[in-house]
Amino acid sequence: MNITEKNFKDFKTKMLNWANRFSIFCLLDNNGYSFEDSSFECLLAVGCVKSYAFTGDNDFKELQSFFDTKPTWLFGHLGYNAGGTSYKKNKTSEDGFGDGFFFEPEIILKFSADKIEVVKSNRSESDILYEIEHTDPSYIDHAGVTEITSTISKEQYYDAINALHNHIQRGDCYEINFCQQFTADAASIHPVELYGKLSALSPAPFGAMYKLDSHYCLCASPERFLQKKGMQLISQPIKGTTKRETDPIKDKANKDYLNTSTKEKSENVMVVDLVRNDMSRVCKKGSVRVKELFGVYSFPQVHQMISTVEGILADDKKFTEAIEACYPMGSMTGAPKKRVMELIEQYEHARRGLFSGSIGYITPDGDFDLNVVIRSIFYCEAEKKISFFAGGGITFYSKAADEYEESLMKAKAIFNVLGDDIGKVMPLEKNGE
Repeated sequence: MNITEKNFKDFKTKMLNWANRFSIFCLLDNNGYSFEDSSFECLLAVGCVKSYAFTGDNDFKELQSFFDTKPTWLFGHLGYNAGGTSYKKNKTSEDGFGDGFFFEPEIILKFSADKIEVVKSNRSESDILYEIEHTDPSYIDHAGVTEITSTISKEQYYDAINALHNHIQRGDCYEINFCQQFTADAASIHPVELYGKLSALSPAPFGAMYKLDSHYCLCASPERFLQKKGMQLISQPIKGTTKRETDPIKDKANKDYLNTSTKEKSENVMVVDLVRNDMSRVCKKGSVRVKELFGVYSFPQVHQMISTVEGILADDKKFTEAIEACYPMGSMTGAPKKRVMELIEQYEHARRGLFSGSIGYITPDGDFDLNVVIRSIFYCEAEKKISFFAGGGITFYSKAADEYEESLMKAKAIFNVLGDDIGKVMPLEKNGE
């Protein structure tokens, strides 16, 4: 089926409302960007033929066995705690997604340029497209979001940053990613409508809308965790952020800052070194290289510094070994990885769950593409609860006030689509913290 650019947006909305009738679906949406792969505009997987849920014991090996039984398309996610290594103590995810889940879809739709095709289905393309075109969106009057609060006060945030700075000065670590969580209770929203607003306000190359039973992730991520094409691995860590400005002169100054800032470059290069080290564990000797260092890219809300690291997977390594060796991604942990994850456990006030995890696909050939789950809204329809996170990399050069403002800047698009002014956020101390 051919489709024009003019009605693609309307069709995508109908398609998501159709997909929302299923208990499981996953939309991977590049919003017109091309980062090492322009073979599709988006992929939609709906329904579940079979699935594998992570349990914490040998999950990556079990996922490989699950795949090897019948190589096929798999879609799903990895939670921050996927893999169950000894320094990942938070085993319970509060967002309902669990440590990891992959499913073989009943139906896969692929959008490329002006064409829509059915990649996998036991039904005819005409029946599926007719069903999508005639799906009732069934919007109801939603109350929306009345108040957003933080699980950590501003003062506690400053204290945590200062404590982490002391760890860096003592040599415990070089860089650490620290995040705060925002929540809204009694929230009643329409996930498809909200995803449309988020992707319109903050289109990103690794966007996703993912439903697992009553749990939704609405993702506007600009970051790729890891991609495998043939035997080539590609990782594109992001470290270094400045906000966009409507004034072209100020906007250019912010972009130029990334090109000259010692602090931003030190964050980026430390993560690049960590990614190179992780990839070297599974790649052919001498094949890991930095394809691009300190690339600055502009998005509607922010300018970002993105580096690209690539390598050739060793012949004796499975694709799941490549994922496991690099997981969780260095941009969301820091260096050295083991120690900073212990510090994240100690100082963060909320479990990350799917946040700073990954959503993506695996092909029947064992190729894959996985994003980094950031700039995302998590919604539990059953509990009417919304949550989202924001944060950044802490280095020797970091200042608590600047880091706090950067975390709010990164969350600005989410506050806007939820209808709340970022200046009206009222941090709330919970559970006696």
